[in-house]
Amino acid sequence: MLPFTYAVRNLFRDPARLLQTVGGAALVVFLLMTAAALNQGMNEVLSASGSPKNVILMGKGSEESIERSEVHLEAESIAATAIRGLQESLGQPAVSGEITYQAPLVTDSGHKEQGLLRGVTEKALLVHPKVRLEEGRFPGPGEVMVGILAHRKLGVIPEEVGLGNSVFFEDAEMTISGIFSAPGTVLESEVWFDRNDLAILTQRDSLSAVLVRLDGAEFEDVEVFTLQRNDLELAAVREDHYYDKLGAFYGPIRTMTWLTAVMVAAGAFFGGLNTLYAAFASRIRELATLQSIGFRRRSIFLSLVQESLLATLTGTLLAFVLALLIVDGMSVPFSIGTFRLTLTPTVILAGLSVGVALGTVGILPPAWRTLSPALPKALRSN
Repeated sequence: MLPFTYAVRNLFRDPARLLQTVGGAALVVFLLMTAAALNQGMNEVLSASGSPKNVILMGKGSEESIERSEVHLEAESIAATAIRGLQESLGQPAVSGEITYQAPLVTDSGHKEQGLLRGVTEKALLVHPKVRLEEGRFPGPGEVMVGILAHRKLGVIPEEVGLGNSVFFEDAEMTISGIFSAPGTVLESEVWFDRNDLAILTQRDSLSAVLVRLDGAEFEDVEVFTLQRNDLELAAVREDHYYDKLGAFYGPIRTMTWLTAVMVAAGAFFGGLNTLYAAFASRIRELATLQSIGFRRRSIFLSLVQESLLATLTGTLLAFVLALLIVDGMSVPFSIGTFRLTLTPTVILAGLSVGVALGTVGILPPAWRTLSPALPKALRSN
């Protein structure tokens, strides 16, 4: 076996080539880790947003989008009394009629951006148990409550949507009365209005949906209710299934993220291959000399793999540092909310696997070209 120091020494024979190899590996690993974090973050926020205990009552024909749904106002009270086995708190059934609306909001600084608005009453807390009031109070007339990630959705700094500040919707000034969190869900990007205020401002006399939270009841009980009350024109959808469908809707976007990352990574990978080809082509005589003094091709190949792994794993380490500084904790807005990028063990393992693959699989073509010539021919090479 060739000593390990031989591989280390060869790394620094050409500093420019070393920088290219390390930089290329770092770019490939960083891009693929970012793509993995994006896909995982979006999947997690959508799966966490829907509860298997919640059922959404929506208008028939609008099961794909709460925003397009219209439900009669009386459906909330009828569902609360007609469906048995709903979860209760202090004798109050967990039933919440809500209005969901996307529209531009204007902040105090004049910045205008599309926001996801939800008109609610205090009953909303019964069906959204993950919601926690961090500061202030629940919104009353002329007030709103914003999620802790709403600033990312609106494209402003957090202080601009802080407690006591104002946002403007349809020329109406709304004071921010509270800040809430709902860890891991799309709710954290929303702006919650008093339901009556949002109904007046949007000029609508109907709800978007009625959410009910099950206790002893089953989903089939809610379905039976919708069939019995044909006059309400309701359809029942499990909340977790609704967000699963949204996840499928965003599938092409996740695929494009992967394709873009893979295409850029492929360019860096093949650029690295060219660098290795050029570097090893100049060492054919050197490696042939090692064979002539008794070292087997297998030993030389393992030394080349060590050399390649040292470079690519250094690039992988650099990619980890960059991902930790840039990617980890970053919040990314999309149409229905915001999700955070996190360097989970799965993402880190994916990055490490790519780094190891670059150092082992990537070395095979240039190593084969370098070691395949017959020994007499290799010794005569320039």
